[in-house]
Amino acid sequence: MATRRELLLIADIGGYTDYMQFHRSVLGHAEAATRRMLDKIVDAVPGFRLVEIEGDAAFLARDVGGLDGPAVFAAVSSAARAMHRAFHAERRHIELNLCPCGSCTATNGLKLKFVAHVGEVATQTIRRRTKLVGLDVIHVHRLLKNPVTLPEYLLVTDELRADAGAAADGLPLEPLALDLEGIGATRAHVVALSALPPLPDLPDPRWPRRVASTFAMVGRGLPHVLPRRTARGLASTG
Repeated sequence: MATRRELLLIADIGGYTDYMQFHRSVLGHAEAATRRMLDKIVDAVPGFRLVEIEGDAAFLARDVGGLDGPAVFAAVSSAARAMHRAFHAERRHIELNLCPCGSCTATNGLKLKFVAHVGEVATQTIRRRTKLVGLDVIHVHRLLKNPVTLPEYLLVTDELRADAGAAADGLPLEPLALDLEGIGATRAHVVALSALPPLPDLPDPRWPRRVASTFAMVGRGLPHVLPRRTARGLASTG
């Protein structure tokens, strides 16, 4: 099985489990909100390809053939900045739609974090579904289980940090010792997303978009609300 060297990046929405559990009554809105944010996250980094949506996370990759260490690290930090801005802009749009449900008004509790690694991967196709496999794919996923308490951060492996050179200058990267399941003792480095050079803020949506967003969210919620109402109606007439 042929292998190649790739940059592996996972963007993970923090607070997603509590958000979905708390808003079961408006599951359609919660699902639509997270789908919209994940769409914007992926669209923000055209240099990466989407490998898979994994619940509340987007797993992305890009070939690093021909890139030196600083360029690879710069690609990670640039992607994190772009995705972070896109996430917060879309989160703000959802907050500002006119739907008063708990899901739409509570999206401001969601955060975004990133883990990144570079390594060797292979491609596996099963029943027309193609995925990346290899120890380094496992490695980047294991990074999500870490003791970092920052609400939003970028965590990179020692392999990425070691060759970063000038691309990491000025970033307050903190070393972190990890013991990853199936990987063992390893080192990583973490930086708060607030410490990355910011991109310009995107403007709040105007009223026409807020109204359109409201109708879109209401439409997404109807399939989840109508069956319960129908069931209650049948129960009351039985």
